[in-house]
Amino acid sequence: MTTAEDDGGALRKPWRPAVLFGKFTSLANSAGTLWVFCLMFLICADVIGLAVFGAPISGAHEMVGYSIVGAVYLQLSNTVHVGRFTRAEMLITSLESNRPIAAAVFNIVFDLLGVVALALVAHGAWAMLQDAWPDLHFGNTGTFTILVWPLRLVILFGAALTALVYLTRCWNGVGQLARAIERRRQDTEPAPVGWVSLGFLVAAVALIAIAATSDLSRVQIGALSLLGIVILICLGIHIAIGLIAIAFISVWIMMGDPTLGLRVIKLASNEFLRNYFLGVVPLFVLMGLLVSESGIGKDTFDVARWITRPIKGGLGVATVGANALFAAITGSSIASAAVFTKIATPQMMDHGYSSRFAVGTVAGSSVLGMLIPPSLLLIVYAFVTEQSVGALFLAAIVPGIILALAMSLGIVAMAHFYPALVGTPTHDDLADEDFRTAFFKLLPILLLIGLVIGGIYGGFFTGIEAGAVGAMGALIIALIKRRLTLRRLWSVMIETGYVTVAILFLILAANIYGRMLALSGLPQQMGNLMAGLELGFIGFMAIYLLVLVVLGMFLDSISIMLIVLPLVSGIVVDRFGVDLVWFGIITVIVVEMGLLTPPLGICCYVVKSVLNDDRVTLKDIFIGAFPFVVIMLLVTILLIAFPQISLFLV
Repeated sequence: MTTAEDDGGALRKPWRPAVLFGKFTSLANSAGTLWVFCLMFLICADVIGLAVFGAPISGAHEMVGYSIVGAVYLQLSNTVHVGRFTRAEMLITSLESNRPIAAAVFNIVFDLLGVVALALVAHGAWAMLQDAWPDLHFGNTGTFTILVWPLRLVILFGAALTALVYLTRCWNGVGQLARAIERRRQDTEPAPVGWVSLGFLVAAVALIAIAATSDLSRVQIGALSLLGIVILICLGIHIAIGLIAIAFISVWIMMGDPTLGLRVIKLASNEFLRNYFLGVVPLFVLMGLLVSESGIGKDTFDVARWITRPIKGGLGVATVGANALFAAITGSSIASAAVFTKIATPQMMDHGYSSRFAVGTVAGSSVLGMLIPPSLLLIVYAFVTEQSVGALFLAAIVPGIILALAMSLGIVAMAHFYPALVGTPTHDDLADEDFRTAFFKLLPILLLIGLVIGGIYGGFFTGIEAGAVGAMGALIIALIKRRLTLRRLWSVMIETGYVTVAILFLILAANIYGRMLALSGLPQQMGNLMAGLELGFIGFMAIYLLVLVVLGMFLDSISIMLIVLPLVSGIVVDRFGVDLVWFGIITVIVVEMGLLTPPLGICCYVVKSVLNDDRVTLKDIFIGAFPFVVIMLLVTILLIAFPQISLFLV
């Protein structure tokens, strides 16, 4: 993830309206940040009201859903302005160094696509606002009634403001292009990467032309869209913008009319984020950052270092162990990746670990957050397949422990066979550590685990409410330890907003893209193909896992589950008599591989964004995380061969 200064090429000369927009977007971002922070107090008040007084806050869930939408769109423009939107630098970084003219052209094109994509979102919000305004339409969920038009107005405002930010980026890009052309007169030496990138762009345009002019089926257009999005992501477009643009163009070509494409974007951008379950993202991210700011994560990592100090590769093993403990608090791979990128990566690199090994270990072990309960993906799976959340949580405990142990053994093996990866770390700073100090360092995280997990299993609150309660607990601990000033608290809140918006808008864009794929019939065709093949159970599972891995390269985890599970769950039950609880654990592990695989490995992007170190490229992170993908695959094979492992506690 690049910074605001270098995102899109060399340092751009500020354009005065862009500066004004920057200040205005910062103000909107502050409003959204405070809105998210207030959610924590709202949900905690709802939990206390129910537990103590038997009177929860009426409509709290609906208010959370509306708040997520409002906060995301208020913070969206500033997230783009400061360069925190997710993108890949596979080719664009080389272009910026070797072919600045090509880099400037690509960035102008990509920013123009950003203008178009956000204009489409704004157009949909305007239409929804017009529908809600004349009759002062109310949203009514039975216990909660609210005027709809203010929320539509916030969406319209946020999308339009973000489109203007992209427009200012285009203007700055034109100036950058002019300066690059001027420098070109003094240096005309060609760079191969420029021709490679130009070839990618020509290929993308050719795909669109072929799809538009040929008599292709919807399935074929869907397949071409997969190839098109890979090309755009490799070139360095903001991934969410690429997904929205490709989805719109594909639907337009399929139907021969842009109206349906506009409708898909309108419905998704206005309705999809209004989901109580998505509240888990900002709340768990906030809790994770508060834990990090209070030093709890560092203390946990220090204790893990002390325990694993005799082991070669011990810092890597400590990272896995600390991630496993942290997963029992947050339930979020993204939060784990964000926290331990700050804590573990510098420690490993300072002690002689190679940068690829360090960032790969953090990214790879962060996926434990989505397996060790509480887990958002398990909740989504339970909803789609109508299974018990409690049974899925119990089933995930043993596989989660096995996966953590397998990662630790893998790290030890790599350290022994490739000692250059881990250098010769010292433990001089742990000389004063003992069981007593280790216990008191672990006590806060043990209390948080007891609060979050105990509250869930005790029936006091749901997994979503656990995020708010855990964040409040982390805030109280940080205040007690006097490690949190108002300035640092505000920084945590701002960072929570940036991370949340980047994740949720990417999920929104993936949902739009997923709707296009569903319209194309490609996922259904793949499901029918799997059902029609004369395969045994092992062959079926091999194809199923391959499909999940491939889809994980392009779509977010939730979209994959929402698209694939309705097609596959019936097949595995009717044809093979599979236990859907066990099947859920397998599905979550394999879907989580997508967090580590290019081009859309979100955990790898989070590590890159949080680390903000030019010495470590996105390519380094993907290469470093690859051994953990292999380990996850081996654990998956083990769980398929011995299903009773997952069902041991159920």
